[in-house]
Amino acid sequence: MDASQPSLLTGFDTTRPIARPAAARELPVARVLLETQVPHLDRYFDYLVPAELADEAQPGVRIKARFGGQELPGFIVERRAESDAGVKLQPLGRVVSPERVLEPGVLALCEAVAARYAGSVSDVVRSAVPPRMARVEKEDTAPAPPERTTAEGDAPDGTARDGSGPGPWDAYDGGAAFLSALASGGSPRAVATVAPNTGGWPLLLATAVAACLASGRTAVVVVPDARDLARLDPVLTDLVGPDVHVRLTADDGATPRYRSFLRAARGQVRVVVGTRSAAFAPLPDLGLVVLWEDHDASHAEPRAPYHHARETLLLRAGQSGCALLIASHGRSAEAQRLVLTGWAGDISLPRPALRRAAPRVVASSDSYEQERDPLLHAARLPQAAWKAAAAALERGPVLVQVARTGFVPTLRCQHCRTAARCGHCSGPLAMAGSGAAPGCRWCGRQALDWRCAECGSPRLRAGSVGADRTAEELGRAFPRVPVVSSTGAKPRAEVDGRPALVVSTPGVEPVCADGYAAVLLLDGDRMLSRDGLRTPEDVLQRWLAAASLARAGTDGGTVVVASAGESDPLRALVRWDPAGFAARELEERRGLGLPPAVRSAVVTGPAAAADAFIDGLALPAGARTAGPVLQDEGRHQWIVFFSYADGAAVTAALRERRAVASAQRAPVVTVRVDPEEAL
Repeated sequence: MDASQPSLLTGFDTTRPIARPAAARELPVARVLLETQVPHLDRYFDYLVPAELADEAQPGVRIKARFGGQELPGFIVERRAESDAGVKLQPLGRVVSPERVLEPGVLALCEAVAARYAGSVSDVVRSAVPPRMARVEKEDTAPAPPERTTAEGDAPDGTARDGSGPGPWDAYDGGAAFLSALASGGSPRAVATVAPNTGGWPLLLATAVAACLASGRTAVVVVPDARDLARLDPVLTDLVGPDVHVRLTADDGATPRYRSFLRAARGQVRVVVGTRSAAFAPLPDLGLVVLWEDHDASHAEPRAPYHHARETLLLRAGQSGCALLIASHGRSAEAQRLVLTGWAGDISLPRPALRRAAPRVVASSDSYEQERDPLLHAARLPQAAWKAAAAALERGPVLVQVARTGFVPTLRCQHCRTAARCGHCSGPLAMAGSGAAPGCRWCGRQALDWRCAECGSPRLRAGSVGADRTAEELGRAFPRVPVVSSTGAKPRAEVDGRPALVVSTPGVEPVCADGYAAVLLLDGDRMLSRDGLRTPEDVLQRWLAAASLARAGTDGGTVVVASAGESDPLRALVRWDPAGFAARELEERRGLGLPPAVRSAVVTGPAAAADAFIDGLALPAGARTAGPVLQDEGRHQWIVFFSYADGAAVTAALRERRAVASAQRAPVVTVRVDPEEAL
C-alpha cells in the first residue's frame, strides 16, 4: 500500500479474499517500487513480507506483487517495522531473484533524475538496471580486484599507473593539480578541452581513472558510443591492469551487459566504462565520474523521461561528493556554464603549446584564397583543398569529411531548384549510384518520366552530394590513390599511414595512428544552413573532432574548410578556440533568454489535451510559455522557459500535472525537459 496515499487501496483487487500468510518477525513491511509507466502510480507502496520470504526479500531485489488485479514486477527499496498506511497490507507475491540490483545510492540518483526531468522513477530505473538474465546469476563469482594504492609498474607509454607524472595531463593548465587532487582522495570538478596530438583522449581519461584508483576509490566513465568504447577499453586495460574494469553497454548484447552489471553490483570490479546507462553503474566508494564529448546526441536517452548523461553525472557528483571530469575536443555551452559559474575548473592547453600541437587551419573563404580561386563560389572542393590533398598524399592519408551519406541524397529541378518529389507518395527523390535512375527514398519507385510540378522541366540536378559520390569524384581526380569510405552504415575504425583518400561522414571518421597528413572539411555551408539553435555549436564540434585527427602543423598537418562565407564556428576553428566560442554562444543566449542560459520544457500532444495541460499548470511567476505551434495530425507544441532557480518548482508542477492527467485518463501528453534537439 502507499504509505502517503491510503485512498489508493481501491487499486487492489478486493473482489477476492486474500490469504494472509504469517508475517516476517523482523521488519515485516516492504516498501516497493512497481514497474509501471502510469504517471499517477509513480510512488512507493507497502506490502507484507511473508515469513518464508523474510531472508530473500531484501532491499534492492526484484519481486512480483499484485496490484489492481494483476501481478506487476518491481523492486524492494526498503524494509520497515511498520506501515503508516493504516490498513491491512497485501502480501508480496514472490522474490524473483535474491540479487540486490537496485543499490540505495542508485535509487536516490534515479529519484533525482526523475525529479529533474519531470518523469517517473520507474522509467529511470529501467535505464539504470538492465533486464535480468537468470543464467548469468548462477555463474561463478570472481574475487574483487585488489585495491591499488601505489604504482605497480608503468603503462607501455611510460605513464605511471597511479596517475602520477610524468603524464599527458602535465602539459595542460590545471591538469597536474587535477590528477594530484584525485590521487590524494580529493574530489575536484573540471571541464577539459582536449587538444590534438597530446597523447590522445583515451590516454587522458585512463590516466585520470588511474589517479582515482590510486586513492582506493572507484570510477565510472561514460562515452557516446561503441566506437569510443572500443578505443578507450584497451588503453584502460594497459594502464590499470586486467580485470579491473568492465564494459557496460547495450551494444554488447543483453547477456554480456547483465554480466558486467552484476560484476559491478557485487563489487568485483573497480571501474565501469560504457554508454549512457553506465552513468548509473552501482559502484561502492565512487571517487570519479567522467563524461567524454558531452554534446553528443547519443548521451540523451530516447525513452521517457529523456534524461541526459551529463545531467545524470552532475547529479551523481552532487549526491556522492565524487570528482567529475567533462572532457571533449570542443566545449558545449552547458559545460562552459559550469566553468563560468565556478562549479567546475577549466583545464586546457596553454596557447603556445596549442599552436605547436594543432594543425594549420585554412579557410577557403578568406580573402587570400578568394583572390586566387575565381571559381570558389561554385566549387564544392575549392582549389586550396585540392592543393592540400595533392601535397598531403605524398606524406600519408587524407581525411575528407562530408555532410551526408549516399551518392546523391537529394535531387532538385535544374530550372527552378524545387525539391524533386515522387509522383506516387511525394517522397524525396535520390540517386543510389553513378548512372542510376532517380528513385524515391520512401517507396522505392523509380521516377523515369519525372517532371517538375512547379515548372514542368524534366531536368534534375543534385541537391546535395553524399559520401559515395564524393569518393567516386576523388577517385577520378587521384586515380593512383586508394579511396576508403566510412559511413554510419559501414563504419571503419582505423586506417594505416599509407597514402589514401578517406571519405567519411561526421562521427565515424577512422583513426590513423600517425595522424592524417591533411583533413578536408566539405559542405560547411550546407551544414551551417540547417535550422536549429545548436547548429553552429554542433558543426564546430564535428569540425574539431575531425581536425583533431590531423598531424600537428609543425609536422605538416593541414586542415582545409570548404566554406564560401565567414561564420563564428569557422573563426573559432581557425583560432582553435572552442571555449571562447562557447562563452560567446552562452552570452548571446542569455540575452535572448534561451537554453542553456535558462531551462526549458517542451509539451506536445493532441491540441485540446496539450492546451489543457498548459492551462492547468501551476508555474512560478518568472516562467514563460511560448505556443501553441500546430504540428502534424492536429498536435500542439508548447515550450516553457524558466530559470535554474525555478527548476525544481517547474518540474514538480509538470510531474503533478502529468499525474492528474493520467488519473483522469486524459490523452497522453509528452513532456521533455531540457531537450537538446527541439529548439
